[in-house]
Amino acid sequence: MEGFPLVLANGLKRNLFDYDAAEKMLKKKEDKVQFHSLLLMSLALYEYLGLRLPNIDKLGNSRFREHLDYGVLGEYLEKFRKNESLEDNFGLSCVRVKNTFKRYFGQTDFDFKEYTQMKDEFALEYALSQVFSKKQKALFMKKLKGERMSKTEREYYSRSVKKKVLALADEELHKLAGRLSK
Repeated sequence: MEGFPLVLANGLKRNLFDYDAAEKMLKKKEDKVQFHSLLLMSLALYEYLGLRLPNIDKLGNSRFREHLDYGVLGEYLEKFRKNESLEDNFGLSCVRVKNTFKRYFGQTDFDFKEYTQMKDEFALEYALSQVFSKKQKALFMKKLKGERMSKTEREYYSRSVKKKVLALADEELHKLAGRLSK
């Protein structure tokens, strides 16, 4: 139950949460009451953290607005501020709910930009391994990052790695390689 706000937030962010469909799956009245209570607790947590989630306005456009109790929402918000337990939600600890949410929210935020960046890094790693040995690649990365190199590393870099780097940087060679790779 401590992870409910996290699951809801991720569902809202990805536009996967449908209140009306979720409520229809609950047959017992106690389950529906608990569900509404967990939703209110989650909204209070988001408010406490100052979190604005995309698609959260969909909750207001669903049947949830019939169960939206601002008094209970305010009570939950105050409990989060004072780190008190939430007696009507299985006795959950506000501290544990907040910590669980903070620990995992954002770690699951794996968007397209991150995916393409990771894919580009793998492609670069593969391309470097085609040209440089493991040691040469390490020196190349050290130089690129501006890290300090020992005298031996600097000498090896200038004798072998730098020559390959200069060849790779040559525009004419790049054009020729492009023609051959087609």
